[in-house]
This record gives sequence, C-alpha cells and structure tokens, in this order.
Amino acid sequence: MKPVISIGNQDFRSIRENHNFYVDKSDFIREWWENQDTVTLITRPRRFGKSMAADMLAAYYDRSTDTDALFRNLKIGRSETYKKHRNQYDVIKINMQEFLS
Repeated sequence: MKPVISIGNQDFRSIRENHNFYVDKSDFIREWWENQDTVTLITRPRRFGKSMAADMLAAYYDRSTDTDALFRNLKIGRSETYKKHRNQYDVIKINMQEFLS
C-alpha cells in the first residue's frame, strides 16, 4: 500500500497504522526527556503538528497499550532508553479542541 497524505488527521496511532505519510519526529521524545525541563512550550503555526506531537508523546509513555509496533522502526526505537521509558507511565491527555466543543 502506498503512503497517503492524511490532511487533518492528528491521531498518531491512526497515521502510523494506516500507512499514511509520516515525517519521523520521534527523536523529540528523547530530546525532551534528556533536557528534563520543568515546563515545555511547543509553539508552531496552525496546522503544523502540535496536537499530533502531543498524541505521539502520550502514545509513547502511556502504559495502557503496548505501542512497540508504532515506535520500533522510528528514530526513538534506536535510542538507548527506548524500552526503559516506553509504556511505563500513567498518562492523562486532554485535547482542548474536543474539550471546548
């Protein structure tokens, strides 16, 4: 199946599982963890993947589902701490767009 550009789809799991075109930004997870910032502010223009980046972080850390198949072939899958942190935490994710509507 050929990759498709999925306009408007912000669900990381859906994009990875349905062979949609995906630019690997998973190394952001390693950089974020290693910086140990107290607060993280992600600023990008509209429609530049802020929600998908948050969804990717939630999928990586959330212990409720094994997400190895989503991440093992990405850059984060080659990280030394990949297995140490993947699916090891309780995650609460609130999508403000859905919450306000």
